[in-house]
Amino acid sequence: MRVLVAIDGPAGSGKSTLARGLARELRLPYINTGLMYRALTHRALAAGVAGSDGPALADLATRINFGLGGEPPGLLIDGAEPGEELQSARVEAEVSEVSRHPEVRDVMRRLQRTLGADGAVMEGRDIGTVVFPDATIKIFLVAAREERSARRIAERVGEDPDGLDAALAERDARDGRVNPFVPADDAVAIDNTDKGIDEVLAEALAMVRERM
Repeated sequence: MRVLVAIDGPAGSGKSTLARGLARELRLPYINTGLMYRALTHRALAAGVAGSDGPALADLATRINFGLGGEPPGLLIDGAEPGEELQSARVEAEVSEVSRHPEVRDVMRRLQRTLGADGAVMEGRDIGTVVFPDATIKIFLVAAREERSARRIAERVGEDPDGLDAALAERDARDGRVNPFVPADDAVAIDNTDKGIDEVLAEALAMVRERM
């Protein structure tokens, strides 16, 4: 049977860590859909395409080659693994605006469905509600904002902690304005504010195996 694990949740909630762990344990491709929107944002900034121009952004998205590769399989962008440039402050500041357009989300949705057609652990936003409403299991991962900020700071050693905290707060505010989180009705919520990585992974893995 095809196994598709959909993981939704806000920035810094631990989606990537959980998704990579599940993909490894289940031997499935790991797909970070947020990187797809970041890749588009980076490409738009380089090409001078305005973040307010939905049709032009959607056209640009169709010209990016998203695929799977590596071992274990993961997202490739034009044949290469995602680079650090996708995490830049400039991309961070623009990605919410770029991703809000219905035309852009329509293109990305089609691409994501193709990538996950044979099964995957897919994380991002609207995965369980829009991209794969028939997912094997839908997990909605949450954590307190202070904890999410602390994790982001720990991940990006050398960057200004106050700046990272402010950027996360602004990202939450932008996301709330342009594309609020709405978990699927049948999603299982996991609050990992006070839980370790191994504990969350074991909890999620037990849920997936029960569904399988």
